[in-house]
Amino acid sequence: MSSKEKTSEELLLEEEVLTQNEIVLFNDDVNTFDHVIETLIYACDHTAEQAEQCSLIVHYKGKCTVKTGLYDDLKPRCSMLLEAGLSAEII
Repeated sequence: MSSKEKTSEELLLEEEVLTQNEIVLFNDDVNTFDHVIETLIYACDHTAEQAEQCSLIVHYKGKCTVKTGLYDDLKPRCSMLLEAGLSAEII
């Protein structure tokens, strides 16, 4: 691989990293663990284990990144979380 190709590949990797967004889920005093887990399974395609782990992190740490990806993919997922009464935002 030439140095020019290597540099181009590194730039593409940097662009991919920079275009990744995150859905951050925040703790609240309203929603039950079961509701949060079911919503993460539905909205973010989590397994039951992933959803349970995220719900515990949110409970104890106050927030958790529950999904990463392109903004266009995350926007409808975040909307589903919000419509279910959860507190979330895309960063």
